Amino acid sequence: MSTTLATPAPRERSSGKAANIALWVLQVAAAAMLGMAGFAKLSGSPDMVGLFDALGAGQWFRYLTGSLEVLGAVLLLVPALAGAGALLLLGVMLGAVATHLFVIGGNPGMALVLLAVVATIAWARRERTLRLLGR
Repeated sequence: MSTTLATPAPRERSSGKAANIALWVLQVAAAAMLGMAGFAKLSGSPDMVGLFDALGAGQWFRYLTGSLEVLGAVLLLVPALAGAGALLLLGVMLGAVATHLFVIGGNPGMALVLLAVVATIAWARRERTLRLLGR
């Protein structure tokens, strides 16, 4: 008679509780910063209206970008969806860096920092994201 041992569910690769806490600190900080930026775009902040006028893409793009930032910020705060939110924000931040470098100029420093943070979150939460996709 053979004995089958139940294997535990796959666990996220992490070096422990401290790493998970640090990751949550990053998620909350990124959610706060990107949520505020998104709300500034959606509320029609004169700076944001002027910035998107300078882009030449139209104000619809301000609404789209603001909505994606707010949605991504909310997803970062939902444990099962944090990785998906980080992937969404990764695309937004790649666009922000490219916009600074090739269209409007200026310092892309903050966009690069946020890009690195959401990339870190996406990588660290990849197991959850893969489970969400059924893989």
